Amino acid sequence: MRFPPSFLEDIKDRIPIADVVGRRVTFDRKKSNPSKGDFWACCPFHGEKTPSFHCENQKGRYHCFGCGASGDHFRFMTELDGLSFPEAVERLADEAGVPMPAVDPKAMEREQKKASLYDVMQLAVDFFRDQLQTSEGAKARAYLRDRRLSPAVQNDFQLGYAPSSRNALKEYLASKGVDQKRIEACGLVVFGPEIPVSYDRFRDRIMFPILDARSRPIAFGGRALSADVPAKYLNSPETELFSKSNVLYNYAKARKAVERGGSLIVCEGYMDVIALHAAGFETGVAPLGTALTEPQIELAWRVGGEPTLCFDGDEAGLRAAFRSIDTALSGLKPGRSLRFSLLPEGEDPDDLIGRAGPEAFQQVLDSARPLADMLWRRETDGRIFDTPEKRAELERTVFGVLSQIAEENVKRHYQQDMRDRLASFFGQVDNNRRGQGGQAGGAARQGSSKQRFAVSESLMNSPLVKSGLGAPALRECVLLGTVVNHPAIGLAHFDQFAALDIEHPDLKKVHRALLNVFAEAGERGEQPSLDDVKASVEAQGFGGEMSLLDSQIRNNRIWQCLPEAAFEDAAEGWVQALSLYERNRGLKQELRAAERAYNEIGDEASFYRMTHVRDEISREEGMEALIEGFGLASGRAARSF
Repeated sequence: MRFPPSFLEDIKDRIPIADVVGRRVTFDRKKSNPSKGDFWACCPFHGEKTPSFHCENQKGRYHCFGCGASGDHFRFMTELDGLSFPEAVERLADEAGVPMPAVDPKAMEREQKKASLYDVMQLAVDFFRDQLQTSEGAKARAYLRDRRLSPAVQNDFQLGYAPSSRNALKEYLASKGVDQKRIEACGLVVFGPEIPVSYDRFRDRIMFPILDARSRPIAFGGRALSADVPAKYLNSPETELFSKSNVLYNYAKARKAVERGGSLIVCEGYMDVIALHAAGFETGVAPLGTALTEPQIELAWRVGGEPTLCFDGDEAGLRAAFRSIDTALSGLKPGRSLRFSLLPEGEDPDDLIGRAGPEAFQQVLDSARPLADMLWRRETDGRIFDTPEKRAELERTVFGVLSQIAEENVKRHYQQDMRDRLASFFGQVDNNRRGQGGQAGGAARQGSSKQRFAVSESLMNSPLVKSGLGAPALRECVLLGTVVNHPAIGLAHFDQFAALDIEHPDLKKVHRALLNVFAEAGERGEQPSLDDVKASVEAQGFGGEMSLLDSQIRNNRIWQCLPEAAFEDAAEGWVQALSLYERNRGLKQELRAAERAYNEIGDEASFYRMTHVRDEISREEGMEALIEGFGLASGRAARSF
């Protein structure tokens, strides 16, 4: 149902968001300031050791500076507790003493019907569990025993058995007062205009209850015990409770296990999940007989930023892994990706654990590869790129795939990663050809190589786009190093400093640590000194990253960032660096759009636009960062950056 905005705001006004969040996290006493309604904690949405999750009572919002999770009271409960939005509203309204608004009778009727269907499904779960213990269920018990599933594990997953009878479940439910319409609405029987008498959908099968995020049964999966049936595995049909593309098997249990430590493991089927659980890997989930869908990957990301997809090592498993790449690309964000593990060919998790023990499966997880590696493997495995045309086709294909990434920062880093791989890969091809005497003339080879990267080679060698790859960009060093050595500048320009999108991974950690320093100082009403800043950043575990920053500044003789520089020079240098940083960032965004247009269209206009923007970036590289007269207060000439 829809709720009036004033009603929702009334609830939030009466309940501080820290009360809602505080039920699921432990607030950091040093960083939090309860008197101001300002709280910090380790994020409940992703694993971390340093608190970067912030909630503020005055705004009624939470935000994680690590994974980007954010929202209000209701979003927190729907994301973390698996409640629907109406359920979260009703629970908080009751707590706040705010009467619920008048309910649409039709909506109420639908909700009551849905609640009734959950009851019917639970009756079916209980029936199948009882049948597993009967004499007819002996063969099912034998199968589960052969799969090394103990009675305790069977109970954990509420496994059962559907007898061979066409009417056993239907008659049982009828004896409990369940009418035919509800039995049909739950998908428990096969019915229709051409079927005179409905009959049980699941017969002579081991039954796997499928639960929603609140551990309520919404569907079943059935594994046939007879070899002569059309479908080895059979799922419930789509119902009001169940949409298979939006559900992951074992999601509720796995989410709780991840909170205790570990990361989500996405397997291929029910038995994989249960076998892993029996072996001590309790964070497994599985799609329901189909390829992973976008909603299922979104569910996985709610539990952790980088779940591991585990596939069989045969051709079918590899194809499934490759398909999941395209499904995930559009949803990639900073701190949100996938890793891929491939099992030994011909073995599923249960086989591997039975043969070599849990340690063998742990090795499979430890060898998981990032999404970028799997994407590269998909586009290059088993192919030969011995002509310029084939190489051009590879480049076009790779960058066409990357256009699916919606988040611009992630797309930019993927594009740079693939440029580096292409450069290295084509270099290896050239070396192999030279070793075979296939091409002569060093200058000609160099010219040919340049032609392969006419779009992006100048950028590959540009210091402006190398941040995050090897040495950090000097402008990022200037922006952070100046604030470290002159903290008053960071406080004076806090909003601009907080909004920096630092690219280099090590400097990104320093940036986040500095924000923590300023937040703590602000709570105390103090201005941190240079020693305070360095001590705090090191205490947060980023001493090595601070050393990298300092060495870059000193090795490049950027004296205006150092502590001995006059404050006026340091402040003016920081403002100039920020201006160039923002100008350069805008140009790079424009260049990405131009390259994308050229890759997709390839006409003269898009080529001209791309070349023009690239020339602008080249001119930007040669600009002096400091205005005329800068440095006089310190008595020395300025170093450009």
